[in-house]
Amino acid sequence: MIKRVDSNAQRLKRHKRVRAKISGTPEKPRLVVYRSNAHISAQVIDDVAGVTLCAASTQEKGFEGNGSNKEAARKVGQEIARRATAKGIETVVFDRGGYVYHGRVSELAEGAREGGLKF
Repeated sequence: MIKRVDSNAQRLKRHKRVRAKISGTPEKPRLVVYRSNAHISAQVIDDVAGVTLCAASTQEKGFEGNGSNKEAARKVGQEIARRATAKGIETVVFDRGGYVYHGRVSELAEGAREGGLKF
């Protein structure tokens, strides 16, 4: 019998391994990415206080276009950067959430860098 690999379980293992090494502080919060088949979202989190400082997603009301392509990911990156800089956040730690730094995840990161975040 052929067993199918549970790719989400493997992603969660990678995410746990990365989270053991990085965490967000008030001076340098964590920019975390969640990617589904239809949407992509990002949050800036202060792990010390346990609060989300700002978030952006393709599921928001004002978002126009398809939520599952590279252009949408870049727009979300630029929006999260705009919201973070409005709150006085300039540098972050990038947490790719166990996803490969490729495609939509890298486009979101590039959009955030274009928007003014440093990581």
